[in-house]
This record gives sequence, C-alpha cells and structure tokens, in this order.
Amino acid sequence: MNQEIAEYKLQFKLQLSATRRGARLARLLATEELRSWGLPFEGPAHVIAELATNAATHGRVPGRDFRIVMSSDADTLRIEVTDVRGDRLPVQQAIGLRESGHGLIVVDALADRWGTTRGPFPCKTVWAEFDLPMWGR
Repeated sequence: MNQEIAEYKLQFKLQLSATRRGARLARLLATEELRSWGLPFEGPAHVIAELATNAATHGRVPGRDFRIVMSSDADTLRIEVTDVRGDRLPVQQAIGLRESGHGLIVVDALADRWGTTRGPFPCKTVWAEFDLPMWGR
C-alpha cells in the first residue's frame, strides 16, 4: 500500500522548564513564530497556552522539561506538547463551578482536532490541529 505522508514545510521546536515561566515562554515564542510564518495566531496561541500550562502543572516532574513542536504544511498547523507524565492522560472536564480544569474545553472549541499519543516511555504528547484553508490561506 502506497501512503502519501504530508511533508511539513515549517517547523518550530522548543524545550522549556516545566514551570509557569516555561509555559508563558512557550506561548510567547510560539506565537511570534506563527506570526513570522504569516499564520493566524490567536486561536493557536490559546491552545498553546493551555497545553503548555497543563504540561507545566499536571505533567511536571521536578528537573524534567516539556517540549513544544509546531509544524505546518499548506493545509494544517499541528501543535504538539510533550511532557514526562505518560501515566497521566488528559481528561476533558464538564463545565462546572470550579475555577480551573477547563483548559481542554478551550482546546476542543478552538482546534479542529486534538488528541493524545503515548510514548516514548515515560512521555505523552497532547496535540492539536488547525485546518488552514478555513483561515483564507
């Protein structure tokens, strides 16, 4: 079977400390990269902020970093955030009275698709994709 694999034309990779400052830097630096690529960045910036914050909060192991990878081809922007807590998979919570825990609802509302990939041990990657033609590219 011959499968075509989309080749990503643009890539951005960054490894940061699993701290609030690292999550903030991920959002700021990734947003600037999207801007330099000429891509819409408001929706993706919110998703990056949520996924990086989750990695720094729920995926944190002292002394271990998290990684963000963004890649884009003509049709899709893909954001991946990898942390070292593969034993803790994200769970989307229902909207309630709690002040926190609603980040994946934001991701689900803004991204066209999102999910989780396990591995390599002990890691997990939470990813989100945006269809670019929708944005007039």
